[in-house]
Formats: sequence, C-alpha cells, structure tokens
Amino acid sequence: MDPPGHKKVFTAERAETAEINKEERLNKITETIIGVAVDVHRAMGPGLLESAYEACMVYDLTHAGLKVEHQKPLPIIYRGVRLDCGYRLDLVIENEIILELKSVERLLPIHKAQLISYLKLSHCNIGLLINFNVRILKDGIQRIVNNFPDALR
Repeated sequence: MDPPGHKKVFTAERAETAEINKEERLNKITETIIGVAVDVHRAMGPGLLESAYEACMVYDLTHAGLKVEHQKPLPIIYRGVRLDCGYRLDLVIENEIILELKSVERLLPIHKAQLISYLKLSHCNIGLLINFNVRILKDGIQRIVNNFPDALR
C-alpha cells in the first residue's frame, strides 16, 4: 500500500500489470459465462427459441453476481451523427463482454461477422457467440476478440 499523499506514477510496469489484471478479470468472467451457458444447456437442452435461452442466461448470470444488460440498443455513429438502426445486443456482461446467442442448425460466417461488427461498434474487446442448438454446447461456442493484446487472442 502506498503511503498517504503518495502520487501513483504511470509506468510501463503498471500498464503491464493493469493489462494482466484486465486479462485475468475478463478470463474469469468469460469462464463464469461459459459455465452458466453449459448449465442452461444441460437444463433446457437444444431446440428452444433463442429468447428462451436468453431469459435463462439473464436469470443465471444475474444470480452469479454479474451485471447483465439484455437487448441493449447499439446505435451507430456515421459522420458524427448518432443513428439508431435497430441493432440490439443480446447480452452485455459487466459492460465489457458481448454475448450473441443463437439457436440455429449451425453457425455461419455471417454470425461471426455480426459479432465482430458489434464489438467494433460498441468498443468492446471480447464477444462470445453461443449456439444452443447443438448436442454438446462446447461445439457451439466461439470466442471473438477485437483490438486486444495478443495474450488474450
């Protein structure tokens, strides 16, 4: 602990420590999210509508102590003007991780492109694309990283 009145100086070492702490924190949150998704999938199985899985995820993630926003509007900024184009983020966890939930036969490249666009527009670094319509959930999860240090990729 620094003595009272001591000013913290920003150094490369502190920046590296902050990035490691952010990495560890985001990894823990991501692990929690995946664990919750597995629990929801085990309880509900494949074949339901996306909205059912979303409601279950909101319930369990909130009970896990995480801040959850669902169907969060995502405006775009075009030429300095904010435009509401109807984009909605399925779930945003702790203001940093976007969950794009699906219940489809298989994930397509457009689903990944959609999440990448959401990450860029929202300035979030990590997204999880989760397809609940699979026999084993781990086969339906993709982690997408946007503008983050190589250690998290």
